[in-house]
Amino acid sequence: MDATAKPAFLTREESAPAKPRLLAHPTAKTGLMSWLTTVDHKRIGFLYGVFALFFFLVGGVEALLIRAQLMFPNGTVLTAQQYNTMFTMHGTTMIFLAVMPLSAAFFNYVMPLQIGARDVAFPRLNAFSLWTFVAGAIVLNIGWIGPFFGVEGHNAPDAGWYGYSPLTSKQFSPGHAVDYWVMGLQLLGVASIAASLNFIVTIINLRAPGMTMMRLPVFTWMTLVTAFLIVLSFPAITIALVELMMDRNFGTNFFEVSGGGMPILWQHLFWVFGHPEVYILILPAMGIISEILPTFSRKPLFGYPIVVFSGACIGFLGFAVWSHHMFTTGMGTVATAAFSLATMAIAVPTGVKIFNWIGTMWGGHLMMRTPMMFALGFVWMFMIGGFSGVMHSAAPADSQQNDSYFVIAHFHYVLIGGSIFALLAGIHYWFPLMFGRRVSEFWGKLSFWVIFVGFNVTFFPMHFLGLNGMPRRTFTYDPNLGWNSANFIASVGAFVLGIGICIYFAVMIYTYYKGERVGRDPWDGRTLEWSIENPPPEYNFRVIPTVHARDAWWYEKHHRDEIAQEKEAHARAEEAHGGIHMPYGSIWPLVVAVGMLIAAVGITAFEAKWDVPGIHWKLGLSLVGGLVAFLGIYFWSLEGNEGYHLHLDKDGKPEAAHPPAGH
Repeated sequence: MDATAKPAFLTREESAPAKPRLLAHPTAKTGLMSWLTTVDHKRIGFLYGVFALFFFLVGGVEALLIRAQLMFPNGTVLTAQQYNTMFTMHGTTMIFLAVMPLSAAFFNYVMPLQIGARDVAFPRLNAFSLWTFVAGAIVLNIGWIGPFFGVEGHNAPDAGWYGYSPLTSKQFSPGHAVDYWVMGLQLLGVASIAASLNFIVTIINLRAPGMTMMRLPVFTWMTLVTAFLIVLSFPAITIALVELMMDRNFGTNFFEVSGGGMPILWQHLFWVFGHPEVYILILPAMGIISEILPTFSRKPLFGYPIVVFSGACIGFLGFAVWSHHMFTTGMGTVATAAFSLATMAIAVPTGVKIFNWIGTMWGGHLMMRTPMMFALGFVWMFMIGGFSGVMHSAAPADSQQNDSYFVIAHFHYVLIGGSIFALLAGIHYWFPLMFGRRVSEFWGKLSFWVIFVGFNVTFFPMHFLGLNGMPRRTFTYDPNLGWNSANFIASVGAFVLGIGICIYFAVMIYTYYKGERVGRDPWDGRTLEWSIENPPPEYNFRVIPTVHARDAWWYEKHHRDEIAQEKEAHARAEEAHGGIHMPYGSIWPLVVAVGMLIAAVGITAFEAKWDVPGIHWKLGLSLVGGLVAFLGIYFWSLEGNEGYHLHLDKDGKPEAAHPPAGH
């Protein structure tokens, strides 16, 4: 390759001239302001992870309060109203504020590294996604402070995380709790769709040379499928939430029976989103497991094309099974039969993945490190949840188990035994990459076993509670119903699980400060993220790699001389044409998110009064928020593709940085 040529994949054209900035040292990223203005995908991924883990602990506390209430019959820990609030916020928090953003943390941090990119396609849009997620989380939880200040009608959401009509109508939820839930989910939807479009463009356009679609790491493939699921499914719940907001505040009748509305319409719209949402939560977990098992089995992933194809099939079929949540609503025999068959069919690509993972381990040299332990825990727990899920594809069985504790057991085996176990495995696996430190095997495995035991003691008895007739969403029970022992065991298990999670996070915090330092590629990995130093530099790759095989880093380790010459030629070409282009940070994505937060609070809390003398001050607040968001977008648009060029010395260390020529 001619060293003076200008490879297209090494540069980004400036879209418009921008005003130069004075940079004392543009690579110095310290202080609070650097975090508020960051557009670095790694920092944004880290912040997603911090917020997600915080809300994971919040959701865990809510779950422990639920189990404390049900530990004994006729419990008095919570009132009926408080119990409604707890299970509503527990479900909403765990799904939208913990598991989804924790997956997004890995998408942001790991995916660009796996495809050999320096950042995502739209760094500022990425920052906007983060801060809009934070705004949505604040709105969802702002109702908690109402009772502390004696503000009547301003409470945390209490109508269930599914928001079934007519429970969410003004008649049954007259305060603002449901309004907070509606507006918070709308903001979270904006954040999720913006992030997903960013990931789709990044994976399609910013892959390293030679990285064809069938050379993508499986985790990146699952990121792509999940992003498409979000883009295609969130509009359904957006429509439903807008209609609910109109019913509650402007007198429309989408779900109001007295006005000719149809409450069951909410269920269809919600579950058209809600069941793909299950795969939005589980596909990233499957991608993580598909990276960990080959690494610790010392073998390539068995049946890579089948794993990829089955993941895409799951995403496609996920839109064809929503009404299995509605077998008891009287849809009719034809619809019930169709959705029963589709539900059975979607078990096939899921089962295929299980066999591929087993085939990967079969005959391998297994290394039973902590990430591998969590990965194996995922496979086994997810299989149990899958078996009970297949049972629900039979409408008669589903009708018996619907809204019982059997269903609680099923989806917790899928979402905790599945998603959470895999995400905890991913934290262990990529922790050395992110922070250059490795978790102690003793403490890591101790946390695994406490979590594993606590999880099974908590949720396995719930199968029997459901079969014995205990309904979900009940805040107490009579001692003569025969549910005492199983509830006591489940509650004890919940506190053991909580202890295990606390051990896990304590170990992680200790490791962050005092853990064993490790060099590059401590696991002898197979994908490109392990080819760079840890923690990764701001620019990720000194030279954009050229991919020659599916396991790109594994190939490079066995063809060092060939790859070294190639990298040197590319490095000379890049330096000759201005160095590495890096984007400036920006405060405007945060400003837009703050404006949307102010507007959301105003919209949520005002009662519509359109005569001018009676305009409520909170309507003015919403207008101020809208103006702030508009000004943020305006100044954001003026930034263009402004950035600086970074020059590296022979060791890959920054030696100079300046605005691009002509700026």
